[in-house]
Amino acid sequence: MNTQATSPQQAEAVAGVANLGKYYGDGAHRVVALHDISIGVGRGQFTAIMGPSGSGKSTLMHVMAGLDTPSEGRVWLGGDEVTNLGDAELTKLRRRRIGFIFQAFNLVPTLDVRGNIMLPFQLDGKKPSLKEMAWIDALLGQLGLAERLEHRPHELSGGQQQRVAIARALATNPDVIFADEPTGALDSRTGREVLKLLRSAVTNSGQSIVMVTHDPIAASYADRILFLADGRVVADRAAMTAEEISTTMLNMEANAA
Repeated sequence: MNTQATSPQQAEAVAGVANLGKYYGDGAHRVVALHDISIGVGRGQFTAIMGPSGSGKSTLMHVMAGLDTPSEGRVWLGGDEVTNLGDAELTKLRRRRIGFIFQAFNLVPTLDVRGNIMLPFQLDGKKPSLKEMAWIDALLGQLGLAERLEHRPHELSGGQQQRVAIARALATNPDVIFADEPTGALDSRTGREVLKLLRSAVTNSGQSIVMVTHDPIAASYADRILFLADGRVVADRAAMTAEEISTTMLNMEANAA
């Protein structure tokens, strides 16, 4: 099985990289975080990125999301190459076309639920259209937040805070959502609820999601799983059970030993 997609510019790719490398330091002190990665992420697909600590999974996500720059290679969002965009252009692109969900929620503590969800629009200097407001109202209902709009983050449970983060990420209908260990700060039951919400966003709304996780149960909600080791993609698999994912990870660790 070919472990790497041939081109991130394929018609249904929502994001991708080609011959991506990321290095830190120079000469004998150079550390290779990513080496010659070429992948395309499918539109309307839930992709999980897995690997042991230090494998480069978070670095790969950060480069694909425009939060970090590549040392070499090229980066695309849809059909637009973003490799050499400046900081201002990248900021605008992230604000308008990308959603983010983080382990630590990253909500603004002084804003209530409504304010946090509306933040992407405010930062972009625009007001939601009537269609966008209808979409946000539907999200609030689906996520059980309609009765919490005036609550601030500290008045919410961890699961509720992550739901607000999901609503904020979905509010602008982004091309792709990048989720970095989105269930890492949650108990197992709440984590499963959040994963079901993400799965529903893909299945029912055609949302594209790329999720970094170390958790086989979380990865089992994905349509596709990329396994990284030592900065390289070593396996590219279709949906797997948590048990199959655990076995794959154990085999990877055994082979690396």
